[in-house]
Amino acid sequence: MNLFENALKFNGFPIDEAKEKLKSIAQIPENDYENYIHNARKEIVQYHIQNNTFYRNFIGNENVSWDNIPVMTKKHLQRPLEDRLSDKFTPKSVYINKTSGSSGTPFIFAKDKFCHALTWAEIINRFGSLGIDFNSSLQARFYGIPLNFKGYYKERIKDFFSHRYRFPVFDLSEKKMERILTAFKSKKFNYINGYTSSIVLFAKFLKERNILLTKACPTLRYCIVTSEMLFDDDKKLMESVFGVPVINEYGASELDLIAFTNKQNEFVINSETLFVEILDENDVAVTLGNSGRIVITSLYNKAHPMIRYDIGDIGILATSSTYKKPILEKLIGRTNDIATLPSGKTVPGLTFYYVTKSIMSNDGNVKEFIVEQTELDTFKIQYVADNVLSQQEKLEVQKAIFEYLEKDLKVIFERAAVLKRNKSGKLKQFVSLVKNKMK
Repeated sequence: MNLFENALKFNGFPIDEAKEKLKSIAQIPENDYENYIHNARKEIVQYHIQNNTFYRNFIGNENVSWDNIPVMTKKHLQRPLEDRLSDKFTPKSVYINKTSGSSGTPFIFAKDKFCHALTWAEIINRFGSLGIDFNSSLQARFYGIPLNFKGYYKERIKDFFSHRYRFPVFDLSEKKMERILTAFKSKKFNYINGYTSSIVLFAKFLKERNILLTKACPTLRYCIVTSEMLFDDDKKLMESVFGVPVINEYGASELDLIAFTNKQNEFVINSETLFVEILDENDVAVTLGNSGRIVITSLYNKAHPMIRYDIGDIGILATSSTYKKPILEKLIGRTNDIATLPSGKTVPGLTFYYVTKSIMSNDGNVKEFIVEQTELDTFKIQYVADNVLSQQEKLEVQKAIFEYLEKDLKVIFERAAVLKRNKSGKLKQFVSLVKNKMK
């Protein structure tokens, strides 16, 4: 019985039509794909100019060329949803959700029902390429869950129809990890899916006990991580203790699945329903292989314009990218996670995380940590560990930060029992609390 897709149909999402549309897009030859993208983005712009007052006012000039269409940010969308919906769409006739707020700028968004069905068709297709079927493959789900009665049971019902068993990530104590391991021994999980940092913690728990997960759960085939940065050494750790390949998923609820690792270990961007650009600080497209802001257009959302939308991340498109197969060579981090140093130098905040991680994770003592910039010259490292860091270990971290970033920075270490996650359970690995940055 096709519970998952029947549930989508029951709620008014035309999944069969969406799957057929996706199939027809996939059959467009490589040499015709540039025309497909140009036509699709032209059509969605024209649709919103003609049918959406908010977008018509936002774009200003109806005859503007693509490269001069203004970039949309989350702040532009922080206004009542009714003011942003296209004609003939109402809050009752569309799919409505809200972003997690992990970027610090949450907002409510909408998709028309065909667009949302396309999102699920894309997800079904990418997971299906790995042999994962939402109707029969059992998922071990490492996610947050609403704690209010209605939200909690709504997610549990969705879990049932999606064939998944959820491990809420708010409690990842050793006792909880033991229960998770027991569940893997008793259930025939086919894949793991969830927040990267939580799954990494489970991997460290297994490594300490010298446990290979596929021996406890022989049916396990893949681990799919999402919503947080995936570091190379964490990927190697997970693959070594889980005994299965680790797949990286990059998505945004207001858009779609953005990129997904294929069997050739390429991080392939969704070019069927999205158009992804990498832009510089002047909103000009950078050449392939260079870093910039990830700006995305939803090609099929008629209910709400998501056109040249700055998602808030920095990335690089591989030089081998084409219109049909763009490859995300690197996902660097969020644009709002920028650290400004006393010298005036600016660096991605994750630089601190990378440098610190390379030292603090060597012996397995430190389970996880976050870095906060509290002052222009001061960084606080909060960490969870079996033992307090020694003075020598702290000096090594400081030395690395001085070497890779800038001398005379202050580093404060603070051991914690648990690290603070946001309401959805995500862990933000770097955050700057400095508001007045140097010019």
